[in-house]
Amino acid sequence: MNENRSGGRVRRLWIAALFVLAACSGPPAEPPLQGARLGGPFTLVDQNGRTVKDSDFAGRYRLIYFGYSFCPDICPTDLQILGRALKRFEEEAPQRAARVQPIFITVDPARDTPDVLKSYVANFHPRLIGLTGSKEQIGQVMRAYGVSATVPEGAGPDYLVDHSQVVALFGPKGEPIVLMPEDQGVAAVAEALDQWVK
Repeated sequence: MNENRSGGRVRRLWIAALFVLAACSGPPAEPPLQGARLGGPFTLVDQNGRTVKDSDFAGRYRLIYFGYSFCPDICPTDLQILGRALKRFEEEAPQRAARVQPIFITVDPARDTPDVLKSYVANFHPRLIGLTGSKEQIGQVMRAYGVSATVPEGAGPDYLVDHSQVVALFGPKGEPIVLMPEDQGVAAVAEALDQWVK
């Protein structure tokens, strides 16, 4: 197992522990990520070729996942779980769920053009927004959001990208709230949304 995947697994174990503690002692009074230096402003391009800024989501919760469309297994599996969990939350609490904007940000801008992202994000949730940009723009966003990715040097067109596996929920002001337990399945993610989206 490589370092980035290990880091993602450690973060998931950490957040799983928080959920276990919450189950034993009631919901935590404050978000687990409160005060964390995670997130920040960005300007990217969506799957329709439109410029999108972080400020466009002001007043909404942002469910953000970093990945890439050529990922053979982990990314599509995670996105299916997130999409299904959000649909479940929409059925159970439609008004609160409407305040959640799911966002997929690519770590592979060289291949993930708006056209590629348009067909890709449509597979997971009708409101999922796919964002891409220049290598520099994506690099800046990844650093701000605590994500790492490595593209192999001199690889052919079918290369794999080694990247952090993190799904985070941000609040209406862009503040980090909690990491999503996507490795625990649809019900766990839906419960986390129900707990933290007000």
